[in-house]
Amino acid sequence: MDTAPPSPATSNRRRVATAAALASAVEWYDYFVFGIAAALVLGDLYFPAGSSSAGVLAAFATFAVGFLARPVGGIIAGQLGDKRGRKPMLVLALTLMGVATAGIGLLPTYETIGIAAPVVLVLLRIVQGIAVGAQWGGAMLMATEYAPEGKRGLYGSLVQLGVPIGVVTANTVFLVAGSVTDDAAFASWGWRVPFFVGFLVLGLAWYIHTRVEETPAFREAERALAAQEKTEKRSPLRTILRSHLGTVFLAGGSFAVNTATFYIIITGVLDYATRELEMERSAVLAVSLCVSLTQLVMIPAAASLSDRIGRLRIYAAGAVGLLLWAVPMFLLIDTASLLWLGVGTFVTSCFLSIMYGPQAALFAELFTAEMRYTGASLGYQIAAVFGGGLAPFMMVLLLEATGTSMAVSGYIIGLAVIALISIKILASRAAKAAAPATPEAKQPTPAE
Repeated sequence: MDTAPPSPATSNRRRVATAAALASAVEWYDYFVFGIAAALVLGDLYFPAGSSSAGVLAAFATFAVGFLARPVGGIIAGQLGDKRGRKPMLVLALTLMGVATAGIGLLPTYETIGIAAPVVLVLLRIVQGIAVGAQWGGAMLMATEYAPEGKRGLYGSLVQLGVPIGVVTANTVFLVAGSVTDDAAFASWGWRVPFFVGFLVLGLAWYIHTRVEETPAFREAERALAAQEKTEKRSPLRTILRSHLGTVFLAGGSFAVNTATFYIIITGVLDYATRELEMERSAVLAVSLCVSLTQLVMIPAAASLSDRIGRLRIYAAGAVGLLLWAVPMFLLIDTASLLWLGVGTFVTSCFLSIMYGPQAALFAELFTAEMRYTGASLGYQIAAVFGGGLAPFMMVLLLEATGTSMAVSGYIIGLAVIALISIKILASRAAKAAAPATPEAKQPTPAE
């Protein structure tokens, strides 16, 4: 039996993959606690208004502001990450997120400091948005650029696992906080406890700073471009805007339905089920937690399959599933039964996982190493803004305007059609868009 210790390269690869997955998990945890709090308490505490709907709309609008800030984080980190390295930007993003999240937990309410409370809340949410916009590209590239041959999809999925891990952890902490407090105590201080976990992010940032090395792909691209830097100022963003903007928008269009539907079932349905259907808060949170656990299995399975048969084939299957399931999902939710709510969101979660699995590797393969951080981050954050950021807000507006959840189903169907059109165009352009500029391990192109 072989008892030799793993090689330094293998050990470092595992350490990087673990660090990237943890970075993604804690970053998304911090981001999701705001969405849950927005659905449960932030409207009343920071945006007092004449109706509960108005307060929730204001809270979800603040939630959306964080998404609007994400492209800013993606642009800044992309520029610096493509020129100075993936690791420094990941460390900076984690630090910003930790400080902003803990700050929200410490922020006095409108009743205590007046208009300053919602203003500071919005500013802290903007910092969260910048941080997560910067983080995703760094964590994704740390994982995929260290991936061994034929496993880029699987390694990229480790970062995507941060999403369900963040959801499960955030829901669990809120469930515990709600179970040990009554409604008055939860509204007073119990909701703040999940935000204090933000302090732990700072320790992870320090670990990555001191123990994780820069990616081989960036070091190789950096050497290849060193001579160019002496005679020409290089701007990854300028290169993207001049020559690859179409690919960025196609990437965003392909993913918007995923991120929109995800935030609808994580935050929008939580508000809808508790406020409109009068379901118990803790029970709905428990269902959301259980549904998210399925993604821990489905995401790596879909990613591994994409390493064998191609990214876009898997990706398109998930988009078709979301299109076909949008109406049945809300028909089940509207029964106000926990069982059928669980079935509706479980099936949706499976289709989301099918898209999440190959997504990191797909976006990495659309751009060459010297512009990959910028291009992949922009594509992802465009989807986040026009999909996820607006989704809970749009859900409340559509329900208020039409009185039927079928309007929300129509919203999902429209985004799914856009996704399928974008995927079709990406497939036809894959050979050119995915051609590497630096010698890297042979990976399947998105269209394969």
